[in-house]
Amino acid sequence: MMLPDPRTNLSLDDAKTAFAAILDGKCDADEIKAFLVELAERTETATEIMAAATEMRARMVAVEAPANAIDVCGTGGDGSHSLNISTATALVVAACDIPMAKHGNRAASSKSGAADTLEALGLDLAKAATNGEESLREIGIAFFFAPNHHPALGSLAPIRKEIGRRTIFNLLGPLCNPAKVKRQLIGVASPDLVETYAQAAAGLGYEKAMIVSGEEGLDELSISGPSKVAMIEGGQIAYSVIAPEDVGLKRHDANAIKGGNAHFNAAALRQLLLGEKSAYRDAVLLNSAGALLVAEEVQSWEDGVEEAAEAIDKGLANALLNCWIANQ
Repeated sequence: MMLPDPRTNLSLDDAKTAFAAILDGKCDADEIKAFLVELAERTETATEIMAAATEMRARMVAVEAPANAIDVCGTGGDGSHSLNISTATALVVAACDIPMAKHGNRAASSKSGAADTLEALGLDLAKAATNGEESLREIGIAFFFAPNHHPALGSLAPIRKEIGRRTIFNLLGPLCNPAKVKRQLIGVASPDLVETYAQAAAGLGYEKAMIVSGEEGLDELSISGPSKVAMIEGGQIAYSVIAPEDVGLKRHDANAIKGGNAHFNAAALRQLLLGEKSAYRDAVLLNSAGALLVAEEVQSWEDGVEEAAEAIDKGLANALLNCWIANQ
């Protein structure tokens, strides 16, 4: 199939047709490369992101999940090599009795992705994949390893590797959770992308979602400065800015949450769950507060920080991790 000219913005129908053909292997590799690079060069529109996510969702291996399940994840690609903030946040929020359908992968642009760090903590990824639905239902958390749920991307891997730069497919993972979550906290790697990404998410049927980016280009809520926030509810988008001091937390230098390899990050995550006070803890408290707002577990950022801190300090999040590992 001949792909449309990517130099002009695509309509929803044209974009869906194009991505359906790409995902179904109906296009020449060179044509796909040229199409994806040109889209990235001019910057993808909300319509194109929504269309691509719709087609990916239609081809993913879905799982059953509680109606109130949520996810917290980022697009990656921020180059910060930080500790695993969304993974720690997932554990803390799950310890607050919010079912957590964590969708993730191994490291791409960082030294340790969610899968790498969870594996270093003792989670058997193969068993976690097999028992995901049961774990989510009975323990309240599960990890859904992205390659197991998006087989249509397999044939594109060599093409994407050859391109060697970000394409639209790097933006789609958070929007294509196999548990079909209706509530989600998503981080994007540039504040300039928040509005476009929020518009795409608003068209994908979320009950409530929060799109965030630290002003330094962090795909999380930043503990170092202000973050741009887009709250999506009922198809409407409200924009705001949040800084750590707005919710009673201190600012920390970005280097204070620098990560390392999987074992380094796993050790830091375990220390956080054991109650260690640190910049990492504050970053996780801030992001957990955002997720708890999305889940409507709390009504304010301050209450979210307080509930997340309680889940850590009472040992609930650490106990949950231990239970998860023991019951694979």
